[in-house]
Amino acid sequence: MKSLVEFMKKNYKILIVVVLAAVGLWSFVDNKKKSDNDDAVLIEMLLFVLQNAHYKPADLNDSFSEKVYTEYLKNLDPNKRFFLQSEIDQWAVYKHDLDNQLIKRETTFFDVSHTLLQKKLDETQKIYREILAKPFDFSKDETLETDSDKLSFAKTHAELKNRWQKQLKASVLASIEDKQKIEKGEKEDKKAKNKNEKLVEKKSDQPKSYEELEKEARESTLKNLDDYFDIVKEFSRKEWFAVYLNTVLEQFDPHTNYLAPDDKKKFEESMSGSMEGIGAQLRKKNDYIEITEVIAGGPAWRQGELENGDIIIKVAQGDEEPVDIAGKRLDNVIKLIKGKKGTVVKLTTKKVDGSIKVITIVRDKFEIEETYAKSTIIKTANGKYGMIYLPKFYVDFETRNNKNAFTDVKKELEKLKAQGIEGVIIDLRNNGGGSLQTVVDMVGLFIEQGPIVQVAKPNGAKEVLRDRDRSVLWDGPLVVMINSHSASASEIFAAAIQDYNRGIVVGSKSSFGKGTVQNLYNLNDLVRFNNKDFGSIKFTTQKFYRINGGSTQLKGVESDIVFPDRFLYIKSGEKDMDNALPWDKIEKTSYTPFTYNFAPILESSRNRIKGNVNFKLMEENAKWLNERKDETVISLNYDKFMKKSKELEDKNKEFNQLKDYKNSLKFSSLPDEVEKFANDTVLKSKRDKWHENLVSDIYMEETVQVLEDLKQLMK
Repeated sequence: MKSLVEFMKKNYKILIVVVLAAVGLWSFVDNKKKSDNDDAVLIEMLLFVLQNAHYKPADLNDSFSEKVYTEYLKNLDPNKRFFLQSEIDQWAVYKHDLDNQLIKRETTFFDVSHTLLQKKLDETQKIYREILAKPFDFSKDETLETDSDKLSFAKTHAELKNRWQKQLKASVLASIEDKQKIEKGEKEDKKAKNKNEKLVEKKSDQPKSYEELEKEARESTLKNLDDYFDIVKEFSRKEWFAVYLNTVLEQFDPHTNYLAPDDKKKFEESMSGSMEGIGAQLRKKNDYIEITEVIAGGPAWRQGELENGDIIIKVAQGDEEPVDIAGKRLDNVIKLIKGKKGTVVKLTTKKVDGSIKVITIVRDKFEIEETYAKSTIIKTANGKYGMIYLPKFYVDFETRNNKNAFTDVKKELEKLKAQGIEGVIIDLRNNGGGSLQTVVDMVGLFIEQGPIVQVAKPNGAKEVLRDRDRSVLWDGPLVVMINSHSASASEIFAAAIQDYNRGIVVGSKSSFGKGTVQNLYNLNDLVRFNNKDFGSIKFTTQKFYRINGGSTQLKGVESDIVFPDRFLYIKSGEKDMDNALPWDKIEKTSYTPFTYNFAPILESSRNRIKGNVNFKLMEENAKWLNERKDETVISLNYDKFMKKSKELEDKNKEFNQLKDYKNSLKFSSLPDEVEKFANDTVLKSKRDKWHENLVSDIYMEETVQVLEDLKQLMK
């Protein structure tokens, strides 16, 4: 999830505190540390910044130590398939000592654990190679617990080997099923292509035997594991140390992170004008990687099958054998997925409904500009409306264009008004945040003037950010769309519109729930080593609050009208993150809300939703997913595994009609864009694709109906 990052030049007051306090830093870093011990210097700087500038610095005590200890073990061995209980027991002496080691700038526990991990990697490689050398017996009635939190560490080498045996059986069994489905699909494709011809069956068309598929599955599993272990063994000590440091920093809050030099460069690259790859934001989720945002206009977005919430389990380069990414670090998965323009990557994904799908994407160069604000005209039998889609509250201080969300939305709004629209939809779904000042300015387009958001600082001081421009660009009907991935700045916008009673917020039950502000600080500004780069730290510096005094932290913004979605009953967002700062509230600030009575409109919409067959089906899907979320035991018996898989496949078919949904709305680009289409076919293709997606959007019709009801109210 993107952070609400206000860069250093915009947070000079906070940074002055750090810089002034840094005068005393050298008294804590002796000459030996300056010259020989980069680890100690790095720890010194990180803790120095956090203790002087973090919104709520954590106390370095035994409780903190125990949390670091527990989480670091999870990071080293998330599935409890490397270490024995006896080895973990030997580390128990460190459980309440890590705070002391940090204070002393020592790395004893890290060094001990890192040494043992290297040894365990070699031992584990021997175990899985031995197991995969022989065929599996899938007639046994065995099961595998996939939730590692329900498992203890293995007590003996035999138990550890048995754990690997079961895990590898599950991997091979799933691979066999995938290969069978692929064969079936290929056979059906051949029949379709030859339906008007006499099909001559060749020997190569004969399905492979079970023994052949099982052998291929073991070989591919072995290759994937070997590739994975080769990568892990190449990790430098510095890379593992960064993992340890981030385990420490994440105990302050989930948005406080250390960016090692390489990560810092990637972050800077992500802020550049364009990238090559598939166009998706990723995050680590348990053993695999989750799609958190499909970037509008990117290759994955154009391909159309990759969705937010998809879990990537394998990655293949073109026609090569897919690589299992279980346990891989996020940056290494990104390296596998990224690539040069024109090359092909195949992602084996697990959908939210549990189905497995291989998605083929041609990598391309995609412009960040395509993630800027864009608008469309919506025509119905009752009127003409405008919608502005804003993927983030961007701001660019570095280029001559000086682009930002406020000025771009203002331009789109002016163009829509010129077309005679009668209502406006602001689509903030999947908007992960951005510039704080930009969202303040943008709310000002819809109200005369007044407070927009309250910001609390570490010392308890409160600042109210206001719109001081008395002009109003749009005073007509307004609907704001959000979902569970709308975070930070998008939550500020939705909350302000809601608190002012200026418009109606529709979408997921609540938004993401991130009510904090982060700052990025270059650690090299604290020391003067000629040839060393210590990277950067991103840390939480402020909390923001609604003008009614409530916080969006954890709770998010609750929609006035809730649309059923697949995540309706699943806990997600900030409240699902460890060490998230708590919800609280402060005094409301003085503001004057509009006096519109939205109650009849909300009631009418809720009644329509109750009677909508597609929404009913979506809610059934959500309930089914909620029931399945605790199913963590899978059968390793071939017949039972395939039976369960068939049951899930049949159940998924009940919800497939949602994929075929089409609304009756008409979407069209604004005249100035249409003029560009003749010379910019890529832009036309992007807009056509966007409009196709909107026609398939199950939520658009009800959103427009709410807008039409508002039009009647505000006449």
